[in-house]
Amino acid sequence: MFSRLGSAFRQNARAYSTSAKAELSSNTKKAISSVVGITGLTLGYIVYQDSQTGKAMTAAEHGLQAPEYEWSHKGMFDSFDHASIRRGFQVYREVCSACHSLDRISWRNLVGVSHTASEAKAMAAEFEYDDEPDDQGNPRKRPGKLTDPIPGPYANEQAARAANGGALPPDLSLIIKARHGGCDYVFSLLTGYPEEPPAGVQLAPGANYNPYFPGGSIAMARVLFDDLVEYEDGTPASTSQEAKDVVTFLNWCSEPEHDERKKMGVKALLIVGSLYLLAVWTKKFKWTPIKHRKIVFNPPKPPKRR
Repeated sequence: MFSRLGSAFRQNARAYSTSAKAELSSNTKKAISSVVGITGLTLGYIVYQDSQTGKAMTAAEHGLQAPEYEWSHKGMFDSFDHASIRRGFQVYREVCSACHSLDRISWRNLVGVSHTASEAKAMAAEFEYDDEPDDQGNPRKRPGKLTDPIPGPYANEQAARAANGGALPPDLSLIIKARHGGCDYVFSLLTGYPEEPPAGVQLAPGANYNPYFPGGSIAMARVLFDDLVEYEDGTPASTSQEAKDVVTFLNWCSEPEHDERKKMGVKALLIVGSLYLLAVWTKKFKWTPIKHRKIVFNPPKPPKRR
């Protein structure tokens, strides 16, 4: 009798212990969930309050967002307009080269893109480059060659700053990649100069107003005007046409591999697509019978008893 009572007591104690552990585990989970929820709400409130008190830049401080234009080379399978590149180089040479350099572009890079080899050689020969000294050690000059870089307007940075009121004109070799907005930003900057700055805008002496430039105050004045250049092919030289052509040329300077890269991309898509179709065919006609085959095991029949 006592053994039965002891056994029943032990079973009740085990059941109570198990239920107590389950209840404790459930309460612990609830407490952890509550703490995590309260912590998340607190952090969310702190982030919200911080966002309400943050000081964002105004449109004038940041610069207007440049509109998005449909460039002829923007599509996946579109290449540069090489006639526009040639006209853009003419705009750069007659207008932009007075202040800006193209340190990463050589005369040979123009061959086959915008000019023939003879045209590039003739343009290079118009400039003189340092040559090896003579037998007495005196410096010599020689006509330019295709392998020479396109010369800049200034001998060094100090000369460039002295000629531009302390401002340093940037090199234009990678300007399209170096500016947020790329072609759209540079085109908007070149064509975005108003006749007069808005009322209340204070500019430093020698500065110019352009809403697309951060801060609105830019050292470069408006440089493109209607009929500023006379295109060789007879294209009307409006301000927007000149800006469009020089931006296309500068985009080519930033990405001279642009057309070749897209050609390689098309070839890669064709090869990968062919390999994908081959893989589908291989799986369907080669592996499907193996994958869906049914293996049946027939155990041997037991021998008959005699």
